This record gives sequence, C-alpha cells and structure tokens, in this order.
Amino acid sequence: MEKNGTIKVLIPTDFSIEAEYAFMMVNNLSKKANMEVTFLHILNVPDTVTLGLDNAISTCGEIDVNFVEVQRKMALEKLGELKEKNTGVKTDLIFGHTTTGIIKYAEDNNFDLIALGTKGTSGLAERFIGSNAQLIARKSEIPVLTLMCDRSGLELQDILLVHNFEENDPQNLSLMKRIIEIFGTKLHLLQIATKHDNEDRIKENMLIFAQKNDLTNYETHVIRDHNVEVGINHFMESHDMDVICIGTHGKGGIFHKSATETLINHLYKPIISYKIK
Repeated sequence: MEKNGTIKVLIPTDFSIEAEYAFMMVNNLSKKANMEVTFLHILNVPDTVTLGLDNAISTCGEIDVNFVEVQRKMALEKLGELKEKNTGVKTDLIFGHTTTGIIKYAEDNNFDLIALGTKGTSGLAERFIGSNAQLIARKSEIPVLTLMCDRSGLELQDILLVHNFEENDPQNLSLMKRIIEIFGTKLHLLQIATKHDNEDRIKENMLIFAQKNDLTNYETHVIRDHNVEVGINHFMESHDMDVICIGTHGKGGIFHKSATETLINHLYKPIISYKIK
C-alpha cells in the first residue's frame, strides 16, 4: 500500500459479467477506502506476437497481423468504454498468457490486490484445467480477491480467517489488517479440526498467531469436520461472515488438492487468498 494509504487494485477483465462483479464490489468498498483501480485486458496470443514501442504488431508469420490488430482495436474500445463509464479508473492492454500475464503485471506495478470475478469450475474441468482464478491464487505473491456473484451491497462487518494455527509464524496480512482498520471489521479465527486434535492446544496456537501478527478485536472458533471446505460451509450456517480470508501454500494441481482453490471454485462468498510464508 502506498504511503497515502491508497490500496492499488488490479481487475483483470474479459468484459464479462464476472469481471463487472469484481469492480462493483471494489467500487462499493472504495466509498470508505481510498482505492486506485486499474482494468487490465490481456490478448491471449503466442509469444511470437509482440507489440513494439511504436504500437506496431509483429508476428512470426503464422498469425495474421490484421486479425490481431482487429482484436486489439475491439479490446481498446471496450476499455475506453469502461474508463468513460467509471470515473477515475485506469486501463491497460498487454499481450501474453492470461495467468502469468496478470501475475507479472500485478507484481511489476506493485498492486496490493488482484480482484477477480470467476464462474468457478467443477468435475474434470476443475481437476485437469482449473479456473484462471484458482491458478492465479496459487501462484500470486499478491493477495487475490475472488467472487462469483454481485456483492456490490456488501458491508464488511465480519471477516473469517481460516488457518491451521500450528503454523503460527507471522504472515503477510497487511491488506486484511488495513481493511479491518478502515471498516471496523470484526475478525474471526477458525480452524477446522480432526477428531484427534486437541482444542486447547489449537486455542493456544491461535493466541500465539494473533500476537505474532498483531491482531486485535477477534474471536476464536474451532469446529471438527471432514475437511476444510465442508467445515467452513457448516460454520457459515450459523455465522454470517462477509469475507473469507485463507492462505495457500501454492501447491494445488492434479496430485495436490488445495482447500483454498476448492473454495474459490465452489463457495458463493468473496474470498481473499494470500500466499502462506
């Protein structure tokens, strides 16, 4: 975050309703928080297609330059409409791969948050392909906000931080703490435990985690359930959380099922994921 307290938010857009959901939520939060929003569109083209300093497109000959130019022109027009419609936002267009392009752009330009609308995935598509949202959350060092539906009227009163508190080292929670400070949000610490876990020990670890991360105004919760996703859903039946904050080790994929990525694809609540140190 910049010295003036501005939160820099990157919203990747394919001009879909999901991308609009991301902006609507961020725009609502900007009524209290000072946010600088940039819409980014990526033309998903091979590495052989490049854009020169003079904005001239060049290819290796396998792709028609005119076709790429038409796609770029259409995207620039849509970005222009977004900028005209939403006062104060910035826009940019780059060439490259969607996932790696978003992450590199966000890191190179020191964004505090990547906000993504997602359709979610299920079945084989989830296992072997995965949504762009979950891939970005897996690889990004910058926190990622994901949501599947309109949260433009959201009031940030309760944030749920889900964690295995045996890992009680300091984490990069600066964005979450900034949000809590601005909105006066109550923080809830939750661990989904197995039947063999010692609840008293978990509570001790929660206290250590809170102290190491300078957390205040929080409540602690421990519930026992089959897995993290099921446990969170059961917890939400009796506790109305506005946003879920959960870390990822960045190990999702075919052979490692990530609870964070599963939630991104299935949970109809805004999720802020961050890379666990």
